[in-house]
Amino acid sequence: MSSNGDVTTTLFVVLCGLCSALDAIAPPNIVFILTDDQDVEIGGMTPLVKTKKLIGDAGISFKNMYVTSPLCCPSRSSILTGNYVHNNGALNNSYSGNCSSRAWQETSEKSTFVTYLKKQGYQTFFAGKYLNQYGFPRSGGVKHIPPGWDEWHGLVGNSVYYNYTLSVNGKAEVHGDRYPDDYLTDVIGKRVHEFLLRKRIESPTQPFFMMLSTPACHEPFTPADQYKNVFDHVKAPRNGSFDFYSPDRHWLPRQAKHPMGDESLKFIDSAYRNRWRTLLSVDDLTEQIVNALEKTDTLNNTFVIFSSDNGYHLGQLSLPFDKRQMYEFDIHVPLMIRGPGIKSGQIRSEAVLNIDFAPTFVDLAGISPIPLKIDGQSFKSLLFSNASEVSWREDFLVEHKGEFKETVSECPRLNHQQVANCRPDCVCEDSLNNTYGCIRVLNKKTNMVYCEFSDSENYVEVYDLSKDPFQLKNIAKQLDPKVHLELNQRLMKLSICSGPSCRVVHPYSLF
Repeated sequence: MSSNGDVTTTLFVVLCGLCSALDAIAPPNIVFILTDDQDVEIGGMTPLVKTKKLIGDAGISFKNMYVTSPLCCPSRSSILTGNYVHNNGALNNSYSGNCSSRAWQETSEKSTFVTYLKKQGYQTFFAGKYLNQYGFPRSGGVKHIPPGWDEWHGLVGNSVYYNYTLSVNGKAEVHGDRYPDDYLTDVIGKRVHEFLLRKRIESPTQPFFMMLSTPACHEPFTPADQYKNVFDHVKAPRNGSFDFYSPDRHWLPRQAKHPMGDESLKFIDSAYRNRWRTLLSVDDLTEQIVNALEKTDTLNNTFVIFSSDNGYHLGQLSLPFDKRQMYEFDIHVPLMIRGPGIKSGQIRSEAVLNIDFAPTFVDLAGISPIPLKIDGQSFKSLLFSNASEVSWREDFLVEHKGEFKETVSECPRLNHQQVANCRPDCVCEDSLNNTYGCIRVLNKKTNMVYCEFSDSENYVEVYDLSKDPFQLKNIAKQLDPKVHLELNQRLMKLSICSGPSCRVVHPYSLF
């Protein structure tokens, strides 16, 4: 016969086991840190020492993370909806291009991933940059809170670090230029800390999703006060395609000044240093978030995800600074994830896309089935499986709709030429006919990109990245006609795909 002590011990063990079981099936929390314009190809991850340690080393890093459109608003719209640009409708950063337009709000915005998480019982929190045209009067002003968000701290307009307005749950909050009270990356960190402390008291068992969208390392590249003088001797890397010119490209890189002028070179080095400096505040933010999750006893059941909306270039192909191009420096971005059940120190090589975030978040939250109209594919299985156990895509679409301005204030002689972003040295980074579609093939045998431009030349660019990682030699004219045809047909299919047809694995037969 058991003694009272034995009974008490047995009951304690049973209860502990029950608590563990409940913890195991509790819906996970999700924290998504999204930077702005952060590259991989030219050293953009170098300053993030703490972030790599706390997320990448503690979990998994994807070395082939790509965006399907290398521009802020289209990429962010793809992140939110899980759909390619041709399906989510946000063509570029302009209101006329459907960036946070009333039309976009009445269609795509009503079915973003957060609307599904909200229905699943998640408490949702947003802080930082949303979409470039958000918060302006014609986009509904600060009163417009996108559906699905419980707590909203949305930046009006494009990324800045000081002198901005936030929509705080539908009310305007104006910030000046005092440090640290107004520095946006730090403000995001403070709001996160307040949310987690408040949540611990008010709704400790409710799962949460947080999206933290920093201005770094977007122009105007304004560092926090304590980081203004670090990296003083750093210069932009001069390797690869830096200040490289080739006549065998579409017209936009061909019009670049080569060799680049002194004004461009000075600007590039200054921008490179300041981009790194702004990222040091992001590194601090990551540390603050992980520490706050630990203090509130939520870290062990939280997925922390780090990525960027697009890459960047600074002098590559003699283009001074921007994104919008189909080359690796503009479409290749970081992705690191830690969370419950993920083994530390992993590196995976599958091609993961910005359109995969929405279905992955939905999948991690336990929502089944994943909505069919989503183009992307959940990569949840990649987080917990060996490389050989998962069938995965071998190619994907990259698309961009060119943007222009009739008045080019930085270079008046180019007024009415249907170009944009023409600085420094009057070198333009976008235009009406900088419109293209690409197939990026990435499998065990092949690493290449095939692009068709909608310009007066119908220009085609093809690069074999296994032999030419910096994309210096366009091999379109040497391409086997049968391979050319197969890639052209695949591009046409993906350019009109929707939902399940976007996820079909194409069996390449010719290479």
